[in-house]
Amino acid sequence: MFKPGQILRWGILGCGDVTEVKSGPAYQKTAGFELAAVMRRSAEKAQDYAHRHGVKKYYSNADALIEDTSIDAIYIATPPDTHKLYGLKVAAAGKPCCIEKPLAPSYADSLAILEAFEQKQLPLFVAYYRRTLPRFLKIKEWLDAGKIGPVRHLEWQLCQPPSAADRAKIDQWRTDARVAPGGYFDDLASHGLNLFTYFFGAISTASGVSLNQQQLYTSKDAISGVWQHENGITGMGNWNFGSATRADHVKIYGSEGQLEFSVFDEHPIRFENATEFEQLSIPHPEHVHLPHVEQMRTQLFDPHFQHPSQGASALHTSWVMDKILGVLK
Repeated sequence: MFKPGQILRWGILGCGDVTEVKSGPAYQKTAGFELAAVMRRSAEKAQDYAHRHGVKKYYSNADALIEDTSIDAIYIATPPDTHKLYGLKVAAAGKPCCIEKPLAPSYADSLAILEAFEQKQLPLFVAYYRRTLPRFLKIKEWLDAGKIGPVRHLEWQLCQPPSAADRAKIDQWRTDARVAPGGYFDDLASHGLNLFTYFFGAISTASGVSLNQQQLYTSKDAISGVWQHENGITGMGNWNFGSATRADHVKIYGSEGQLEFSVFDEHPIRFENATEFEQLSIPHPEHVHLPHVEQMRTQLFDPHFQHPSQGASALHTSWVMDKILGVLK
């Protein structure tokens, strides 16, 4: 789509906290990319971000940025309830796009976004950046090398206490059922479920139970799910956001050993079988989106390269989440 040596000018819709360190600087540090414009509903905050990050243009109107002919591609970093609105507009404008995860609050909206980009034959990336981080690539290497033998089952426990804001019932999008029906499950569990399909392939069936135990906000806060991958691997997860202590632990059971890691915490990764034990600490880069963005650049300049996190795999994650939440029967 683009020629080697060309500078691709990006615009960000929604330059909030996630773009300060995790993602925004990646578009500035990737060769061949330029962060040329940002947008936030508050013109004052948009101007402040642009000034601090050395960005030439800023907007307080999303349409103005999307329609700016000097902007080649768009990164949508707004809350999920606006992903469909802006995604369809970016597709209509004919521009490649990266959308924050989850792709949308529902499978139906995620499907609409993907179909819009497929109709225009436009690249659609989704910020499930763990598929490109060295820590998780090492885990995939161990799995592909058969370090624990054929995988039989995996389980993930993610629990955390309610935050001070939760207890005070302060409004925020992550606990607003209109934006995130599954609450923190939508924001956090999506990362792990997407990663598991990267490791083990598509999921053929999934189900679960979900409820609001604490009544601190409108979204769900307690979810348990089970699923089966197409290759027969089974999985189970428990996500509770009202526990006394924090836990983030994945355990993968193989026919010849076990592998353990955390999805969010940077604890050492490790595997053990009858003859081997290995434990490694692999820290994340300062800007965790950087490998993800660099591989976006590779695909945009080389049509033979396929980025590991695109619209289709993100849509599948949305389907799995809706199945666990009981939205899809």
